[in-house]
Amino acid sequence: MAKAPEVQQGLYSRGMMAVMVAQFLSAFGDNALLFATLAVLKQQFYPDWSQPVLQMVFVGAYILFAPFVGQFADSLAKGRVMMIANALKLFGAAVICAGFNPFVGYTLVGIGAAAYSPAKYGILGELTTGDRLVKANGLMESSTIAAILMGSVAGGVLADWHILAALAVCVLVYGGAVAANFLIPRLQPARTGLSWHPGKMVAHFSLACRTLWHMGETRFSLVGTSMFWGAGVTLRFLLVLWVPVALGLTDNATPTYLNAMVAIGIVAGAGAAARLVTLKTVARCMPAGVLIGVGVAFFAVQHSLLPAYVLLMVIGMLGGFFVVPLNALLQDRGKHTVGAGNAIAVQNLGENIAMLLMLGLYSLAVKVGVPVIGIGVGFGVLFAVAISGLWVWKRGQDKKARQRTAP
Repeated sequence: MAKAPEVQQGLYSRGMMAVMVAQFLSAFGDNALLFATLAVLKQQFYPDWSQPVLQMVFVGAYILFAPFVGQFADSLAKGRVMMIANALKLFGAAVICAGFNPFVGYTLVGIGAAAYSPAKYGILGELTTGDRLVKANGLMESSTIAAILMGSVAGGVLADWHILAALAVCVLVYGGAVAANFLIPRLQPARTGLSWHPGKMVAHFSLACRTLWHMGETRFSLVGTSMFWGAGVTLRFLLVLWVPVALGLTDNATPTYLNAMVAIGIVAGAGAAARLVTLKTVARCMPAGVLIGVGVAFFAVQHSLLPAYVLLMVIGMLGGFFVVPLNALLQDRGKHTVGAGNAIAVQNLGENIAMLLMLGLYSLAVKVGVPVIGIGVGFGVLFAVAISGLWVWKRGQDKKARQRTAP
């Protein structure tokens, strides 16, 4: 306990920087591995509709283990949880690299990612507090997006050169993430003495779900982040099929470059959110959410690289501005109710159910032959309408709250 004040000195403390390095390496490996594994599927002549299924098995791990990973993150020092999770990711990448079924290996990586997420976000609330938590989330998102940018490009470029080399790099990067986790200070567990009986853990997680979904602010955050990440992962796979149709290119690298433009934009948007939005002004992010859908619809009808790059960067900026304040709001409110780890686990459940549904619909649309450009336009319009509905609901809730507190 004596070291607690030392690790809470600020955004650029030793503990925070160690978390950012570990997060960068872990996210780099995740994104490089995705595009390397997609190249494996293409090399082995899997059908196009199986590509989103790869992500669905990853997402399924999040959903299956959601009742357990929050307590796991809160019951141990979060830096050690991150290390264990990264070790499991390393093992999953090694399975793919060794030539075993890519869906099995990617499922193992998904289990590691499910355990990792509550710890990586939950530790932010232990290293900093208050409005600085928004800035800490901005740092986390910037580190993550920089890793997405570099990892996606590295995965696609290396896979074009040599698929086995791309997979080997992923294994090495995960090894670096495991090593970086040793530099994170050993903080006190957030909650101890909880039962590890599976039935009781499920009941405890169900209570956390009910608590957060009952509260207006956390329900708003959960819905918004779930819709955002469900849309984000679907856009990533949409790009893989959109590039050859709209641009006539069949390489592995071009979709990664386009994803990189989104990543660059998110870094800028996250930075703007850290400066312009506080926990009291979270609703400022909502117009950006609506414009994400509009941007995707316009992007889908492009047929040249330059406007595609520009639009994807703008979409990324809007996305960073939209999601960072919502994450900070949930972490702050969750820390004081169900624990930060449980709050992030509940968030992961919502986000990954949204991903599973959107990827399932996307995979079905591809399988039945809907044109990829039509999928993109429809997807963008539906997202804009959905976020508009969430915004209207939020304004109604705020109005009711003001009426209850008025003299």
